[in-house]
Amino acid sequence: MNRSFIARNPSVLWFLAFLGIFTLAVTLMAEATGTGFISTSFVKTLGKTLCLCLVAIAMDVVWGYCGILSLGHFAFFGIGGYAIGMWLMYARTETIVTYSMAAQVVPPSPQEVSDAIASQIFGVVGASEFPPIWAFAHSLPLQLLMVVLVPGLLALVFGWLAFRSRVTGVYLSILTQAMTLALSLYLFQNDSGLRGNNGLSGLQNIPGFESTPQSMVSMVFFWASALALALGYILFAWVVSGKMGSVIRAIRDDETRVRFLGYHVESYKLFVFTLTAVIAGIAGALYYPQAGIINPAEIAPIASIYLAVWVAIGGRGRLYGAVLGTVFVTLASSWFTGGGAPDIDLGFYTIQWTDWWLVLLGLSFVAVTLFAPQGLGGLVDKIARKS
Repeated sequence: MNRSFIARNPSVLWFLAFLGIFTLAVTLMAEATGTGFISTSFVKTLGKTLCLCLVAIAMDVVWGYCGILSLGHFAFFGIGGYAIGMWLMYARTETIVTYSMAAQVVPPSPQEVSDAIASQIFGVVGASEFPPIWAFAHSLPLQLLMVVLVPGLLALVFGWLAFRSRVTGVYLSILTQAMTLALSLYLFQNDSGLRGNNGLSGLQNIPGFESTPQSMVSMVFFWASALALALGYILFAWVVSGKMGSVIRAIRDDETRVRFLGYHVESYKLFVFTLTAVIAGIAGALYYPQAGIINPAEIAPIASIYLAVWVAIGGRGRLYGAVLGTVFVTLASSWFTGGGAPDIDLGFYTIQWTDWWLVLLGLSFVAVTLFAPQGLGGLVDKIARKS
């Protein structure tokens, strides 16, 4: 007897309910739409956390369900951020340049305006022309298409080359990390076309909304992030359920046997790898306008390692576990590194959490791996079974 999608995935309704209540609560307490109990900066933190939850769910599907430990998925996240950031910088600079040239006696030609925009954006790296990769930066629809296409094509090509060669296990993880490192090192160069180490900045200034308070802009992005997370959760819940989900989990547990049964393992792995890369790119496109800046350090391999830690702490193989792990670690990080946690004076040494947070995070990862391999999601399962 075929069960409905909701019957196979009871966590979906619970997750959507909690997310809806959370979104409503933040809306009622935010500066722009409610009592002002929650500051605009914290609304941005919450919105960014929702984006990180989305990329963590993608990581959980590719690792927790399919068994591919990718140490490069945050690169796709960063690519999505760069894609939308290019349009944001172009459109904002175009507004500034057009306004400054409006007082000229002779109206500037389109080429003069374009040259002025290029000089304004790339003067910091000693350039004055648009690189070829900025060919579509003037068009929001085309750049939104790039948010999906570039991470998807990169994942498709990389995955096809790796999976057809049947690279698995730690070797595949090393390859994904090498890809991320190569991309990061390339972006650090000034001639990469993306302003090198300076990155793209001022992304919080949304063109066309200059007169709109940042408090309202932050709420719009918060709502968009919540909607993207809800849709992403539903999509991935569908992917990992039914026959497809069974095959994906079987690949994780015994790839050789699944191949012996006649399934084209490489196609399933390539589908999961590419889909999760696309969703990671979308999450990045929502994240960086809230962060306001993106630079190559965001794509460094350590970021993807953090992503794996979030999923491990939350409990891989559980979509809601990835969300729990991400929320727990990111909010704890904000508290410890933002001065919320008081320093501990031992007399002979003072523990300053801004310096010791990464050590604490590493110890937490080791403790979860040794003593609670099912993570925070496993604790939720135990509570649900007892109730």
